[in-house]
Amino acid sequence: MTPGEIDALFEELIEAQRAKTLALARRIDPSLTEDDLFQPHDHPRIATNPAYQFEDGVLAGLLAARAAFRAGMKA
Repeated sequence: MTPGEIDALFEELIEAQRAKTLALARRIDPSLTEDDLFQPHDHPRIATNPAYQFEDGVLAGLLAARAAFRAGMKA
């Protein structure tokens, strides 16, 4: 795979995980918006939900991996 293909794969994975995380959050609290997910501690129903925390952690890991990949590309 080329670096561009890897970066595009990260984008696909991140967007899919964002959608999965938002869908889960909305099952817990249907009034939540995508912006609400940036501050989950403001919403106790998702902040204390283990399944949400897991999916949010997967998203954070993907974002960190993409950042590390891009940083390595610039080095």
